[in-house]
Amino acid sequence: MTETTGTSPNSLSTTIHEPDMAADEVEMILFALERSRAQFAWKAGGLDAAGLARSCPPSTLTLGGLLKHLALVEDLSRHRITGESPGQPWDSLDRDALGPQWPFTSAADDSPEDLYALWQGATERMSAVLATVLADGGLDRPLSWTSADGRTPNVRRLLTDLHDEYARHVGHADLLREAVDGLVGEDPPQP
Repeated sequence: MTETTGTSPNSLSTTIHEPDMAADEVEMILFALERSRAQFAWKAGGLDAAGLARSCPPSTLTLGGLLKHLALVEDLSRHRITGESPGQPWDSLDRDALGPQWPFTSAADDSPEDLYALWQGATERMSAVLATVLADGGLDRPLSWTSADGRTPNVRRLLTDLHDEYARHVGHADLLREAVDGLVGEDPPQP
């Protein structure tokens, strides 16, 4: 139930690649995001349906709900950079009608394999887009998305917000995972 490495469908990458101690801004912000993703993968990885559905009352938050929510956040972030569709399953949903809690509550209807694949696919798509846009315009490149008040953020702002989203939810995942099987710690064990 606590597997975090290997080749099972429920395994997520938990490897952290340390940058040089004098890394530039791009390397550092990508390192911060990748480290948070690895921490989250460690806390959410290798669980069965019961483990992903466990909450800590009175909260109804679950690791499965966090996986689905963060997959949506990754795909919407990619959409904001490129202007391209967020993709499936998001395109076929009326997210406004479903409400902001939908990713959290609907995860109970998804298999662990589907939840892990959804999140992992979203992170891979976002990483591929980041590699391209950071080579072409860097952190100052404006997004294809404009806020409701007419402002257009840059990639730096989006990456800061994305990392903040992970930092918040890694804390939640710490508590949820400890309740599932007692797994504790800050960083996943490294090879």
